[in-house]
Amino acid sequence: MTDPFALFDAWYAEARASEPNDPNAMALATADARGRSSVRMVLLKGHGPDGFVFYTNREGRKAAELSVNPQAALLFHWKSLRRQVRIEGAASFATDAESDAYFASRSRDSQLGAWASEQSRPLDARATFEARFAQMQARFEGGAVPRPPQWGGYRVTPDTIEFWQDRAFRLHERRVFTRDGEAWTEGMLYP
Repeated sequence: MTDPFALFDAWYAEARASEPNDPNAMALATADARGRSSVRMVLLKGHGPDGFVFYTNREGRKAAELSVNPQAALLFHWKSLRRQVRIEGAASFATDAESDAYFASRSRDSQLGAWASEQSRPLDARATFEARFAQMQARFEGGAVPRPPQWGGYRVTPDTIEFWQDRAFRLHERRVFTRDGEAWTEGMLYP
C-alpha cells in the first residue's frame, strides 16, 4: 500500500477495534516563537487527504504557539497493536462550518465547559471554574449552546507521515511517506 491515508485508515480501524481507551488520542507537539517545545494529548476528530483535525480553545497555549509557528507534530501510539504513526506538517484553522458542526455534536456539558473555561490561564481554585460552569448553565438554560467565538478546529496538513511497527529484538519497521507536490514518495528508515 503506497497511499499513506489508506494505510492510516486501515491502522486506525484496527486501533478502534483493539485499543481499550481513546484510539483517537494523539500527542500534539508545538513550539513557541523562541523554539521552546510543548506537547499535550488531543483527540482526532476528523482526517483525510486534507489533514488531521482537532478542536480546542483558540486562546490557549497551543493556539498561541501555532499562531507564531504553525508547524506541528502529531503522534498516535496504539500500544495494543504495538504501532505508532508520526505526522508532521503545518496547522491551519478548520472552517467555521466544520467547527460549528463538530461543536453541535458535543455533549451539552462539554459545550458549556467550552464557554466556562479560560483554557491554559491561571485558575485560583476549582470552585471558581465550577461557578463559571454554573453561570453558563443558567445563561443557556432551555436553549441551544452556540459555539464560543474563541473555540474551533485546527487541521494539520502533513508533509511527512511515518508508520512504525514493533518487531522482535527491536528490529522495528519504519515506513515514511513524504509529500512531493500533490504526490507522495515512500521510503524506509532504519529502526
